[in-house]
Formats: sequence, structure tokens, C-alpha cells
Amino acid sequence: MRRSIPSLLLIALLAGCTAGPDYAGPPEILSADTGHRFVRAGEDVGVMDPALAEWWVLLDDPELTRLVETALSENPSLQAAQARIAQARASVRQDRAGRMPTLGTQAATIQGQLPGLEIQEGAPPSSQQPDPEAGSDDALSFYNVGLNANWELEFAGGSRRRIEAGNAQAAATVANAEDAKVQLTAEVANNYVNLREAQFRADQYRTQIKLQEEVLALTYQRYQQGALPLFPVGNANAELEVLKSQFAEAEADKAVLLDALAILSGRIPGSTAEDLSTPRDIPLPPDEVTVGDPASLIARRPDIRAAERTLAAATARIGVAEAARFPKLSFMGILGLGGSSPDDIFDVGEFSALAIPRLEWNFLDFGRVDASVDRAGAVRDEAVANYRQTVLAALRDAERALARFGQQRVALAASAQIKSQADSAADLNRQRFAAGAISKADLNRALREQQQASADLVRAKGALTLAWIALQKSLGLGWQEPVRDQ
Repeated sequence: MRRSIPSLLLIALLAGCTAGPDYAGPPEILSADTGHRFVRAGEDVGVMDPALAEWWVLLDDPELTRLVETALSENPSLQAAQARIAQARASVRQDRAGRMPTLGTQAATIQGQLPGLEIQEGAPPSSQQPDPEAGSDDALSFYNVGLNANWELEFAGGSRRRIEAGNAQAAATVANAEDAKVQLTAEVANNYVNLREAQFRADQYRTQIKLQEEVLALTYQRYQQGALPLFPVGNANAELEVLKSQFAEAEADKAVLLDALAILSGRIPGSTAEDLSTPRDIPLPPDEVTVGDPASLIARRPDIRAAERTLAAATARIGVAEAARFPKLSFMGILGLGGSSPDDIFDVGEFSALAIPRLEWNFLDFGRVDASVDRAGAVRDEAVANYRQTVLAALRDAERALARFGQQRVALAASAQIKSQADSAADLNRQRFAAGAISKADLNRALREQQQASADLVRAKGALTLAWIALQKSLGLGWQEPVRDQ
């Protein structure tokens, strides 16, 4: 008993420890002087955290809102992401259940030949058996029907680390699903804005084609009258063919974008054509834009959250590998009816019990555990590098989106000024045509320039909205954490 006390104390100490390093959080990337403001956030950009997860409603376009909501509920990629979440959570439940004992029913028989066992009552030693071939003292038979139980105890907390890793990986799976929402909502909005711009572009080309056809007819008429040589007719016809080509390109863009929106909404191509066939104005972003700061970006973006949870899981798996160095104690028990003959399993008086404790410790494995621990450490180092890369890429996306958004604001103001000048020139040329100072062909050219300025303004509006959408995507908006019960 005294000799067993140190062993029991050692087992108790091992049972209370957990192998491997404890997770201390991700590496610090931002310093105090770099985390308070984005470099390219202008003075007119608010530094308050954007609180609205459904950023698309700020565009105030009911059709876009309907498309986004449909995509969030019907998109196959999001449904696959939800299935991956269910898989990860089921794995965690499985790991937790693995720490508990198992209990089940069984029917077992054991047949054995063990020389020198001599289990028959009153049997002489084997050396005194007169006929070795006739003796059956060393035969073992056991029959049992009843319950069995198994339980494995780890002294170094390997199962706890496995559950810790599973929980972290499940959280990473959830974050990846939320990141898929961010990507999806931005993609739907991008395709929608591009569709509205393509529709307007097609209408503008249709109008310009009519004007250019009139110019071609007038030019050809003057050629027939001998007032012009032939090459102006060829130039007018070439301009008409270019417009027809651009119109066909705009129509093709419309078809492609309609099919893209249908696929994103979980429907077959062509099913959204009737819903979106009527042209609408391109929605514009709100006048006030808030972006928060880099620190809030790191805390909010789902892809960074996924990278951080993946790092936590990799750290826990080092403990799983380390736990293989320590012993494991397992218990197996059988309880039921049985005995040395098959008839005993039907006799309620033949109650049998069997307990089998087992201690396993692989103290010599020629470096297998060391290699496993080294591999887990290298995986953790990779996760650290991936986390840093994800954060740096997120900061780059935000700074680039801010720069593009500021540039598109300037471009839109310039396009609006050009459009205003084109409108004034078109009005003046109408007056000059009415006074007979210019020809109908000259008036049509001025009207075409006005139409082109309108198309450029719409294109600038679309570019500004697309830049704003890219900014929302770079900030990690488009999802929200589930509300937990208090």
C-alpha cells in the first residue's frame, strides 16, 4: 500500500494537468498610433463605427433590397456554408460525448486453451494427470448476455484540448459563413448597379443610333446633290456601325448580368428578366459615410475572425499531440447472466461480472510523438502567418476602397459639370437651328454629344456606387452576430 501511494499521487497530478500551450490570443499588428484612423479617410468621412449590418438599405432601392434578401435565403453557396456549420458543431458534440463512458448491451462468449490453468474443482496438478490428451483442466469457456461499459481516462487533457480545438474550428466555420454573406451581398449589389448602368447605356445608344441615322441620311442627300464628297458619307456610316456595335454590347451585358443575378438568387438563368426589365435610376450612396477605424475593422471582419479562430484551433491541437506522451487508463466492464456453459445465460441465478482495467503508456515510440508535436507547432506557426496576412489584406482593401471612393466623388462632380455644359450647348444649338444658322446634321451632332455626356454621368454615378459598395465590403459589413438570450 505504501509503495502504491506515489503512483496514485502521480496519476492524480497528471489528471489535473492539460498538455500543450494555452491560447493567448492573436499577434498584435496595430500599434497605438496606427489603429485610430485610416490613412485615406478624408475629413468628410466619419470615424464612428458603421452600425448598420444591412448596408444595402441605405441605397434606398426596393428592387435591390428584394434581390439581396432573396439571395441570402436561396443562394446555394450559403446553404452549403450552413451545412458546414452543422458538420462542425456535430463534431464538437461527438468529441464531448467521447469523454463520457459508453453503456450498451452485448452477448459474448470466450473460448480459450490456457495450459496450467487447472480451473476444474478438485483437479490434480497437470503434472499428475494420467492422460494428458484426455484432460480438459486448461480449457476456458465463458458465456454472457447483459450490459457492457467502456470508459477511457486521459491524464494530460488531450480530450479537453480536442474539444477546445473543435469549438474554435466551429467558430471559424461560422465566421466563414458570415464572410460568404459579405461577399454575396456585395456581388448582388455590384451586378445590380452594373445592370442599371447597362440598361441606361443601351437606351442612350438606341437614341444616338436614331440621331446618327438621320445624320447619315442628310449627309448622303447632300452627297447626291453634289454639295459633299463621298468620304463624309463613309465617316457617318462608320460612326453608325460603331454605335450599333456598342448597343449590341450593352444588350449582351444586360443578358449576362440578369443571368448572374438569377444564379445568385438560386434561380435558373432568365428567370429574373421580367422582374428587372424596366430600367431604373442607379441608386446613390448616402451623403454621410462612416468607416470606423482599423481596430474596429479587425474586430468586425468575418474573414479575420475566421483566421483568429483557426489560430486558436491550431494552438489547441498542439496539446492534443502533446497528450500522447502521457498514459491512458481505460475501464471495460461486463455485467449480466452467464457462466461456463451456454445454458447459464438463461439461469437468473447465474449472475456474472467482469472488470478489466487497462493502463497504456507508449514510452518508446522512436520519435513519433515528437514529430507529431513538431508538426502541430508548424501548423500553428502557419496559422499565425495566415492571420497576419488576412489582417494586412483587410487593411489594404479598406485603404484602397477609401481611395477609390474619394476619387469617384471627384469624377462624378466633373461629369456633372460636363453634362451641364453639354445641356447648355444643346439648348443653344436648338435655337441656332430654329434660326436657320446650323443644319439638322449639326444639331444632331450636338444632341449626340449631350446624350454621350448623359451616359458618362450615369457611368460616373455607377462607378461611385460601386466604389461605395466595395467600401462596405472592405469594412466587413453585411452580417451581424446572432442575438443571444440574456
